[in-house]
Amino acid sequence: MLLQLTDAGLWCEAADVYIDPWRAVDRAIVTHAHSDHLRGGSRHYLMAQPGVPVAQHRLGQYGDRVVGIPYGETRVINGVCFSLHPAGHILGAAQIRVEHRGEVWVVTGDYKLAPDPTCALFEPVRCHTFVTECTFGLPVYRWPDSAAVAHQINSWWSTNAERQCTSLLFGYSLGKAQRLLALLDPSIGPIAVHGSIDALNAGYRAAGISLPSTTRLVEMPKGDAWHRALVLMPPSADAAMVERKAHAVSTAVASGWMMIRGMRRRRGVDRGFVLSDHVDWPSLLHAVSLSGAERVLATHGYVDVLVRWLREQGLDAKALATPYRGDALGDELDSGDDDNSAEIPVEAQHTAQPAYHA
Repeated sequence: MLLQLTDAGLWCEAADVYIDPWRAVDRAIVTHAHSDHLRGGSRHYLMAQPGVPVAQHRLGQYGDRVVGIPYGETRVINGVCFSLHPAGHILGAAQIRVEHRGEVWVVTGDYKLAPDPTCALFEPVRCHTFVTECTFGLPVYRWPDSAAVAHQINSWWSTNAERQCTSLLFGYSLGKAQRLLALLDPSIGPIAVHGSIDALNAGYRAAGISLPSTTRLVEMPKGDAWHRALVLMPPSADAAMVERKAHAVSTAVASGWMMIRGMRRRRGVDRGFVLSDHVDWPSLLHAVSLSGAERVLATHGYVDVLVRWLREQGLDAKALATPYRGDALGDELDSGDDDNSAEIPVEAQHTAQPAYHA
């Protein structure tokens, strides 16, 4: 097999390279900078060029180990050809194409097909074996148009501003926050962001992504500005400071999980906006079709449902077990935001042995 699953992650034996390893290895090719894909302590990292500044920030003192290459450029390692192609998930997210002796695999990492002004559009890549996430791999998950969601968010914010009520919106610090910023209408009022979001915004702006002007939350001046402000924070952050300074607060979450009845109540917010950086069910099936793959390995999410459906369509589909569930139900709302990954712990160097042949 070209790739096999080990106790350190997905491994290409011919090149001795790991894809999104779960612990420190010698050489890692990384799909993107979320902490369940980018782990600290490896000696060498290769990823798509647009995501390098964000990955360096998140790796801290180990950031100088990251090398970026343009989308579509091929690197040959021990006779194996690797190339990175846009995944549409967040800035710099890539699908990894692996080719050796006529066999081609594509590892998607996380991805979405919908256009997003803060990252490159998903690019279909033909292959024999397609490794896909299925975080939202159920037919119920069908995303509304992002322009419609932007209108909902801006209308909510505008109504709150008229009532002199601060709008507090929760979203992932990496990817989701920047996508939300790109959808906001800054004419409504000032925008304040949590420090973790502000630090990552710098990487987006350095990559040429246009984001509205923002103020760090701790630097927001007292006074009437709070009454018209929209405050953007990660789900794991403590909102107490906002609640103390604001006259009144209306809260909301932007997440794909907002399609599920009761999730807004579980989070304890006033509004829920359906916005995800992962594929929904129709896009997932479309991506599989576009790949032309004869074999599909499903991971991260509703694996059993997707595998069963694909087998019914005549495809060779199997589950690919990992220690991660993607944004498994509610994680995105409770603790799934990986803000702590700026200080990723360095794990001991480990030489993995194959545990499962995909």
